[in-house]
Amino acid sequence: MKFLDLAKVYIRSGAGGNGSLSFRREKFIEYGGPDGGDGGKGGDVWVEAVDGLNTLIDFRYQQHFFAKNGRPGAGKQRTGADGEDIVLRVPAGTEVLDEDEETVIADLTEVGERVLLAKGGNGGWGNLHFKTATNRAPRRANPGQPAIERTIWLRLKLIADVGLAGLPNAGKSTFLSAVSNARPKVADYPFTTLHPNLGVAAVDGAELVIADIPGLIEGAHEGRGLGDQFLGHVERCAVLLHLIDGAAEDVVHDWHIIREELRLYGDLLAEKPVVTGLNKIDALTGEEVAEKLAALAEAGAGRVLPMSGVSGENVLEALRLLRREVMAKRRAEADEKAIEEDRAEESEPWRP
Repeated sequence: MKFLDLAKVYIRSGAGGNGSLSFRREKFIEYGGPDGGDGGKGGDVWVEAVDGLNTLIDFRYQQHFFAKNGRPGAGKQRTGADGEDIVLRVPAGTEVLDEDEETVIADLTEVGERVLLAKGGNGGWGNLHFKTATNRAPRRANPGQPAIERTIWLRLKLIADVGLAGLPNAGKSTFLSAVSNARPKVADYPFTTLHPNLGVAAVDGAELVIADIPGLIEGAHEGRGLGDQFLGHVERCAVLLHLIDGAAEDVVHDWHIIREELRLYGDLLAEKPVVTGLNKIDALTGEEVAEKLAALAEAGAGRVLPMSGVSGENVLEALRLLRREVMAKRRAEADEKAIEEDRAEESEPWRP
């Protein structure tokens, strides 16, 4: 299945049915009177996060979603049928944006979340509603409310615990394949990874969902290479694993490139905890590893973990460092949720 993380969609709710202008006419009944029924309500347009999806590819083949209109009312006080709703089924992690691609309408992060995008029009009143003591035969019925049309964007941001960042060929896909059952394409040329990949790694009884995105290059924020279009997939991560190609001539320069691209993308990524790994040390001598670690430390990279996705050296240690940050975030989220629940309970009125 192809990967698609951005889709433009046109939606329209159903219009309400018109009210009926009708009078009761039956044999041997002298006085009839108004008996026009109301129109049916138009269908709504909903978006719902469902299980089993990890791409928006379905919206490449269908971009228009129109709910059914309500049926008009009829005589004998018959109400028109309501129009059927329509539901856009999307993966968890999907944002719904307005036509400007900036205003967030909804952010569906959990399976089962459901948001109303366009409400169907109410049905019009039939003439029975307008009967009064002074107007016994009203010749008036309301039309149904019109449909709502809008253009929206669906943007998928993968939900993962760990995001992999680095230049092309830094070994991100090799690391993912080494720690999980994911099998991303691995080759010795840049931009082997063309779309994000997800894998699940197990460490010390915990499972970590890891997202591997295409490599960044200098100027990615200006659209160079594949640009920074995939960085949105690591926005939700608790921690980033920044891999540096140990075989590169200037590892400090490579480290600066990624840190700068993350900063230019926004504070959301630049402020995340980062575990830095000097990868591919299986291709280096001990002296070369020590020299490059010292250069990175002097440049301000902090603690850098020498590792190799191919030989497995220090891979478990890297996973444990990542697990520590992920568990810290999960605990913070659980505490925050508990505080919100306590506040909600306190705000409820006391009942004897």
